[in-house]
Amino acid sequence: PGETSMRAAWYERQGPAHEVLEVGDLDDPMPGPGEVRLRLLFSGLHPGDVKKRGDTFGSGLPYSLVIPHSDGAGQVDAVGDRVDAAWLGQRVWCFGAQSYRARGTAAEFTVVPEERIARLPDGVPLEEAASIGIPGITAHRAVDVAGPLAGRTVLVQGAAGAVGACAIHLAHRRGARVLGSVRRPEQEETARRAGASEVVTAGEGLEERLRSFAPGGLDHIVEVAFAANLELDLALLRNGGSIATYATDAPHPELPFWPLVFANVSVYFLGSDDFSPEAKSRAATELSDALAEGWRPFGKFDRYPLAAIASAHEQVEKGQPDGKVVLDLAAQ
Repeated sequence: PGETSMRAAWYERQGPAHEVLEVGDLDDPMPGPGEVRLRLLFSGLHPGDVKKRGDTFGSGLPYSLVIPHSDGAGQVDAVGDRVDAAWLGQRVWCFGAQSYRARGTAAEFTVVPEERIARLPDGVPLEEAASIGIPGITAHRAVDVAGPLAGRTVLVQGAAGAVGACAIHLAHRRGARVLGSVRRPEQEETARRAGASEVVTAGEGLEERLRSFAPGGLDHIVEVAFAANLELDLALLRNGGSIATYATDAPHPELPFWPLVFANVSVYFLGSDDFSPEAKSRAATELSDALAEGWRPFGKFDRYPLAAIASAHEQVEKGQPDGKVVLDLAAQ
C-alpha cells in the first residue's frame, strides 16, 4: 500500500469464502471524472455477491483483484471533475459499486460513478440504505415492467425474501392489490407487513387458494423460482398477463410454448447489473422517497465486522439469516 491506505476485503481467485477472502490494507481509491468517493460505514451483502465470489454463474474472475459487494452507505468525502461539490459531506447510499467494476463496498472507501449514489433521507438507518440497492432496484424493475398497476392484482412469489418484500411494497404503493406466497408459515407476517393483502403458504391446494383470491386471473407475477413455478403461474394468469422473473431454481427450464402463446403472456427476464441507467435512476429516486416516508424494508440486521467477512458470506449461503447481513465497517 501507498502512503494512504484503507482496510478492505478482497479475493484474487474464486472459491469457498474462508479459502479465498482476504482482509488487509489496500491503497485508498481516488475519484476520477464523474465519480465520487464514499467513506463507507456499512456494506450490504446479497446472494449475488456470494455467487460471484463462488463463481456460481461460471463467468470466471473478471479482474485480478475483486473487492466484493455492490451496495453500501456512508458519506461522500471526495468528488472528481464534473461532479457538483455540493455532494461533499452528504449521507448517501450507493448501488452497483461492483457492477462491471473491480472494487465494491467491502472496504473503508469506494469510488463509484455519480449516477450510482442517492441521497439518504434524514432518519433512515444506514444499515437499511446499505442493503436496499440490489433487492430494491430489482423489485422496482419487476414491478415497473408491468405498466400501470392501480386496481390490478399482482402476485409476488417468495414474498418474504428481500426482493419479494420490496416488490410488495412498491406494487402496493402504486395502487395494486398484492398477493404473496411464502414457503413457511412463520414468513407470512413479513409479507403482510410489506403490504400484501393476502398471503398463502406453499403446500397442497396452493393453486386453488390463490385462485380464490383472484378468480378472474392475475395481472402480473413477480417470480423468484421461474422453473419451479412456471406452470402454476401460467394457470393463474389472465389472458395478456405478465411474469417478471429475476431468479430460477433450474438454469435450463423447459417452456410450455403454446400455452404461453395462447395466453398472450409476456415474460420479462431481469438481471440487475444490466438494467438501463434510466431504470436504475428511477428506482433509486422512488426507493429514497419510500424510505423518507418511513418505509423500513428489512428492520433486522446481522452485523459482522470486516474481519469476519468470510463468516458473513457463509451466513448468506445458508439461506436463513436472522436478518439482512451487513458489514459494519466501523466495528473492530
